[in-house]
Amino acid sequence: MSEVRNVFEAILKYGHDEDFAPIEGDEFEATNAPAGSDEKIAILRRRVEQGTPLWHLNDRHDYSGLTGAIRPRE
Repeated sequence: MSEVRNVFEAILKYGHDEDFAPIEGDEFEATNAPAGSDEKIAILRRRVEQGTPLWHLNDRHDYSGLTGAIRPRE
């Protein structure tokens, strides 16, 4: 797809799937990965590849209980 410069060119070249209906199979499970994390992005990518919905009702929806690295002020 390196020849395509935008979404409109991609649709013209490859078509579209307006009737796409995701399927919630056995592989469609909730994740505890926080939003924006590498893990969550990989899970979303896998969901697209598998044809499942992007969002699960029980996916993590907040950052409670997480700790992050703290950089000292300079």
